[in-house]
Amino acid sequence: MSEKFKDQGGASSSDPSRLYRWLTSKLFMSRLASLRYQTKLRAKFERHRLNAGTPHIVEYFHQVDDGYSHLSAQLLSAISKRYDVTVVCHLVSATQDANAPEPQLLSDLARQDAIHIAPHYGLHFPDCKTVPAKALVDLAQSILAKQTAQGFIDCLVEVSTALWNHDQTRLAALAERLGAATLSHTIVRIQQGNAQRVKLGHYSGAMFYYGKEWYWGVDRLYHLENRLAEQGLDHRSDAPALAPRPEIESGPLVDNGSLTLEIYPSLRSPYTAIVFDRALKLARDTGVKLIVRPVLPMVMRGVPATREKGIYIFTDCAREARAAGVAFGPIYDPIGEPVRLCYSLYPWACEQGRGNELLSSFLHCAFAQGINTSKDSGLRQVVERAGLNWNKAREYLGDSAWEAILENNRLTMYAAGLWGVPSFRLLDKNGEPVLALWGQDRLWLFAREIQRLLKAG
Repeated sequence: MSEKFKDQGGASSSDPSRLYRWLTSKLFMSRLASLRYQTKLRAKFERHRLNAGTPHIVEYFHQVDDGYSHLSAQLLSAISKRYDVTVVCHLVSATQDANAPEPQLLSDLARQDAIHIAPHYGLHFPDCKTVPAKALVDLAQSILAKQTAQGFIDCLVEVSTALWNHDQTRLAALAERLGAATLSHTIVRIQQGNAQRVKLGHYSGAMFYYGKEWYWGVDRLYHLENRLAEQGLDHRSDAPALAPRPEIESGPLVDNGSLTLEIYPSLRSPYTAIVFDRALKLARDTGVKLIVRPVLPMVMRGVPATREKGIYIFTDCAREARAAGVAFGPIYDPIGEPVRLCYSLYPWACEQGRGNELLSSFLHCAFAQGINTSKDSGLRQVVERAGLNWNKAREYLGDSAWEAILENNRLTMYAAGLWGVPSFRLLDKNGEPVLALWGQDRLWLFAREIQRLLKAG
């Protein structure tokens, strides 16, 4: 093994875990996060498409009992009319594998989340307390399974709206007017949709696919719209995007600490890495009380991560970071011991008033500078960039006090109906929860909710 390889954070063949970390960091994570790599993939796809003489095809995967799919359905017709693309729709079911480790929690969160974000996108979602009953889901699927390609798009909003309104009478009337497929035919259509989704490399509903890239629901539609516009496929290039990226609005009102914003970050989460500093800034700018509750990474909590999910996460995170003007990549995966060691310093760092700085420094080093935090030299950079003394920090390395703190944070997060990171909770002046959601792409919603509460007094 060359010294050059070792200097880059590699390891000898006798240490396969470190070798694997180096390979996945350099050849997988960092590559997927690279703008150059994305640009080359897009150019290659367009060359092949032109040579084959195929049209611009956007594939959409609709899951009828998924709240995000109901929102996406409301924009499907507008997409097909505004952009010079052929929209191909697939009927799919919820994933039943390691890509969906908490299916019931995800279903409930998707419904609640969709209720909150719909008005901000000019869309509608009924304020329902539960997902539709299975009988209604089956009926909606059978109606859609009966439709032709264009018919699917034409009736989708009407069918989905009746379903999410729990309106059995309306669905029955639609089945009478539009037709409904047999159970066996419906199952085949769903199996075909699921197979195509797997073939292309994804696992969720409400997904758009174009040119080797995935775009999740209304939240990522702006990435797809930008890409199509850059290729001259937008018939209304002078008009606003159908689903523009919401901005984080921190003003004009400033709180006196009556509201509380809780942040649940993880040190191995790329999404945490691109939003953590912005969340701290939002708290400072708005004057709300800030409570940071770090938790263990999901994979270190026994939640599996698949290759498909990894590819999507790092590709998507890189796009989100670039759109927000946040540094992301190169990456050096800190999973395992580096995370534990940093967390072992966290209680001490908090005593020094530098807890948030330690987390921020670690995330930046691992996910924006590709620093090997499994080495003393890398961890020292983390500590010193956080404004802490490395020699003093070494006295606390390996301390176990953090374990009880993080476990309590995890239990609090789950009690709020959340499990992924980063998650956020906003508490009112009485300490009662007002909003609890998962995802870096919800910080804008918390910013708006803070302003709404301050305005209401």
